[in-house]
Amino acid sequence: MDDFDLIITAGTWFDGTGAPGLTRDLGIRGGIVVKVSADPLTPGPDTEVIDAAGQWVMPGFLDVHTHYDAEMLVKPELSESLRHGVTTVVIGNCSLSTILASNDDCADIFSRVEAVPREAVHRTLGERRTWSGPGEYAKALDEMPLGPNIAAFLGHSDLRTHVLGLDRAVTRDTRPSAAEIERMQLLLGEAIDEGFLGLSSMSNKLDKIDGEVHRSRSLPSTYARGKEVRALNRVLRRNRRVLQSAPTIDLRPNIYKYFWASSGLFGRPKLRTSLLSAADSKAYPPLAYFMLWAAPLLNRLARTDFRWQHLPVPFTVYADGIDLVVFEEFGAGAAALHLKDQVERNELLRDEGYRRRFRREYDDKFSPRIWHRDFFDAEIIGCPDATVIGKTIGQVGKERGLHPVDAYLDLVVEYGPKLRWRTTIANDRPKYLDKLAANDGVQMGFGDAGAHLRNMAFYNYHLRLLERVLRAQDSRKPFLSVERAVHRLTGELARWYRIDAGLLREGDRADIAIVDPAGLDSAVHGLHETAMPEFGLDRMVNRNDRAVTATIVNGKPVYRAGVFAEGLGTAWGTGQFLRAGHPSARSVPAASR
Repeated sequence: MDDFDLIITAGTWFDGTGAPGLTRDLGIRGGIVVKVSADPLTPGPDTEVIDAAGQWVMPGFLDVHTHYDAEMLVKPELSESLRHGVTTVVIGNCSLSTILASNDDCADIFSRVEAVPREAVHRTLGERRTWSGPGEYAKALDEMPLGPNIAAFLGHSDLRTHVLGLDRAVTRDTRPSAAEIERMQLLLGEAIDEGFLGLSSMSNKLDKIDGEVHRSRSLPSTYARGKEVRALNRVLRRNRRVLQSAPTIDLRPNIYKYFWASSGLFGRPKLRTSLLSAADSKAYPPLAYFMLWAAPLLNRLARTDFRWQHLPVPFTVYADGIDLVVFEEFGAGAAALHLKDQVERNELLRDEGYRRRFRREYDDKFSPRIWHRDFFDAEIIGCPDATVIGKTIGQVGKERGLHPVDAYLDLVVEYGPKLRWRTTIANDRPKYLDKLAANDGVQMGFGDAGAHLRNMAFYNYHLRLLERVLRAQDSRKPFLSVERAVHRLTGELARWYRIDAGLLREGDRADIAIVDPAGLDSAVHGLHETAMPEFGLDRMVNRNDRAVTATIVNGKPVYRAGVFAEGLGTAWGTGQFLRAGHPSARSVPAASR
């Protein structure tokens, strides 16, 4: 008899490699899977047993695109991810980290972009921050009572602001000196030595800064020129680390620069590059073909190591009044969001000159866009005037004899954030959604957990993909097998990012999601709201507790049947800071597996 801490019995076991599922018992000791057996395992007197008959036992999911950087400081259990089987999350995306710049500057560059209250971010950093560089940050993560494991990028906007100061970092005329660029390289190298995944950046100028002094300037990384970018990319190439970014969405596209930077032609090392985002855009439906073919062809012919990040569910967003990031993409929308005072904002929205500008930009079919700008595809779901609920904003305008823009602005002026509406901006066609999910040039991600707390909730996109896989099989139109889908959500990501996660074999760390396929039903697509007093708002969440029956991190059950383990995130934690290219502290070295 082996002295196991935990035994999982009779489940269909998927190891994360893409191999078919098998009925197996798993024995876990010291946070490690020490036995995978076709025969029943015998528990000891202190062994906890989980009966997984009829359920899937798989590696815990990876969420490679989150913005938990602030939330994890006040809620280190990150329960909204744990409840859906996520055991590893990646922070520091989109050039935004909280490692080097001052608390004021970090709050300014983080909060407006990610739609998290600035005062909450600033207060949290002021109360919890103990670091001033990558090494101290890594140490803080090591000591934090984390729920899931954490992996991290260093943010380019954070790095640039620290070296140049925010004043110079957001000025187009600033050209960093050779010494300043070298300083950026050294700090990026320090982060890599501490196990960071690489550098996250952003070149899309619609992401804006909060605060007072530099409000509505684009993020610092968008001001970086070629010399600075190439210097940082050299550090990433040399260390086989990742560049995460997003291309411009304007009349001067720079996507070709990312393709060239990733290329391993002419003997140089490839640069692993992950870009936002592979989506079937309502604004530009033909772009789906580019998303499907660009990465596979470039990886084959130009020797790139390039992936699109893809949210494998319909991209539906919600808004309170005019508070939605898509309005940043054109001047009239950004002008409204620039004003924090509601009285000033309403004065602007009433102004006829402003309205003419808004209508003109709304109707301009040739300006680059993310939002398809169709108020007839924007449903009102909450309003003090109950007669408009369930109608589109365009319908309200038609009934009132108004242009859709005027109907919308009238509603915002009258009801402000009490007007709640939604629209789907991408991934509305199941055919292309399935094709993207199965594409080798695409990786599952871009859930944005921890950000846009009032605008969307994709914490469970992994389960929503699995639900679609099952439904497609039932209709005899499969686009992925279950084992391939599990691999895409676990082992495939861990291998590409070089982190010790995503696999569930003997010798692997016991990060596990137990999923009941009977719970993969329409409930996984539901949205709810719950109070988040730490940030002073009600956030959007997912609640489909029948799907994941248990989440296990480092061998310890942290979530069972809708209930979290007592003391998680306060008295104790299970997650670790996962260092890229290094086995975690509890893992068995690969040579002994």
